[in-house]
Amino acid sequence: MRDQTRKLFNILCARLATGYGVAKVSEQFSISPSVQQLLKDKIVEASTFLPRINILTVDELKGENILAGASGPVTGRTDTTGAAERTPHDVLGLDKYTYELAATQSDVYMRYNTVDAWAKFKDMAERYARYVQERIAADMEIIGWHGTSVAATTDLAANPLLQDVNKGWLQYMRESKPANVLTQGTTEGQIRFGAGGDYVNLDVAVHDLLQGIPPYLRQDLVALIGTDLVAQEKAALMAAVGGKPTEKTLAQLSLTTFGGLPWKTPSNFPARGLVITSLNNLSIYQQDGSWRRQIVDNPKKDRIEDYNSRNEGYVVETPEKLVAWEFNNVKLEGEW
Repeated sequence: MRDQTRKLFNILCARLATGYGVAKVSEQFSISPSVQQLLKDKIVEASTFLPRINILTVDELKGENILAGASGPVTGRTDTTGAAERTPHDVLGLDKYTYELAATQSDVYMRYNTVDAWAKFKDMAERYARYVQERIAADMEIIGWHGTSVAATTDLAANPLLQDVNKGWLQYMRESKPANVLTQGTTEGQIRFGAGGDYVNLDVAVHDLLQGIPPYLRQDLVALIGTDLVAQEKAALMAAVGGKPTEKTLAQLSLTTFGGLPWKTPSNFPARGLVITSLNNLSIYQQDGSWRRQIVDNPKKDRIEDYNSRNEGYVVETPEKLVAWEFNNVKLEGEW
């Protein structure tokens, strides 16, 4: 690292230390709750999906879900003129659902030659922070949809979708409410999508899965649909209407809803995934005061290392309000 770059790097570290309220960032330090909140907000802002769900701070590593809604009606009437008494209902329902956070590390480095190249940018500090925040945000989305386990030591080569970093929302459902995750159609281990399959189109699939959510929990629902499914749906529709421009336009308009629900494809969502829920039913919990950081100048590797760790978990607040199918089991038309 060039002398001028090192001066800029030292200034950056001094600014970070002041911002975090610590003597120096080269020694591991805990980020204060107020600064952790600001950092969390910056990471969330770097995503198109995370701002739409709940990112909550909790005190304990384990506990009961915070935002769980009533899992059944609570309104009725009791004639109290006799011996009968009014019986209140548990506002969170009979089933209790819990969360558990896991230590999560987001460690990055920049080689000296990269730092030298970036030193010409006046906003080097902001540019670097934005780069890291965007990557952490994307990783949170990936874990949320693909995470299945919590390994003591993760293996990125074997689990390129971070499956072993934490248990995501679908794994939460597999363990807490497995009946709400469809694993197969008429063929064991397969969900066949397309002409001649279990579901000929997305209207049928969404409508069928929707029946798994009680009517009293069907507020603000949205269908989250993977790109492979949307592509096959569009291809089949375009083939059916032919080449007439007016019919193509009408066909595109017909894709605004599926099964009567609005739909979207979140970033980093499984290509063959189908989930029906309300976005405020999905949460990521972080333990208050658990974020720790250290920036190390490592001349042995010619790089600057930035270590970040926090305790984090993924939660479906009311599992009764989410249905999905097992995306790994989906076979498209022509694959069976």
